[in-house]
Amino acid sequence: MEDTLTNLATYGYIGLFIYSLGGGFVGLIAASVLSFMGKMDLSLSIGVAFAGNAIGDVLLFWLTRYQKGMMVENLRKHRRKVALAHVLMKKHGDWVIFIQKFIYGLKTIVPIAIALTKYDFKKFAILNLFAAAIWALAFGLSSYYFGAVLSKFAVYISENKWLAPLILLAIGGVVWLYLEKVTKKK
Repeated sequence: MEDTLTNLATYGYIGLFIYSLGGGFVGLIAASVLSFMGKMDLSLSIGVAFAGNAIGDVLLFWLTRYQKGMMVENLRKHRRKVALAHVLMKKHGDWVIFIQKFIYGLKTIVPIAIALTKYDFKKFAILNLFAAAIWALAFGLSSYYFGAVLSKFAVYISENKWLAPLILLAIGGVVWLYLEKVTKKK
């Protein structure tokens, strides 16, 4: 276990950055708990996750806007989710950029859906920076302050290895059911 913690402290920031490009809230939570344990630096972890998250969404927006053919081809299966993101954008406006950071399953769809509209790239980038900062601070600081509880939970999960897949399946199932329900044809 100590060897794993040493490796995470050594290579954790690189992994956190790469993982944060596509969302990264679990990585940020883990880095914050490791910061609580004294294995990583909290401010550096929050900064790395912020940078990865902000860059990831801007890259998704840019790729969709300027490499539309490549991106649209991969979106054929997710047309309803993209339509949901468009509806949310019309209903809530710019707040969707902030909200999508906290809702698992919408994180990648919303920047793509916004990029398919005529939304201004600079405006998206600026709002995305603020949203990523709020996201990183919220998850990083709350995970750090609840580090004792979360580390006990991690120990409990490591002792009961059968529980982790059940929890992941339950979370994935709830997200999948929600997205299926919301995007269902009426």
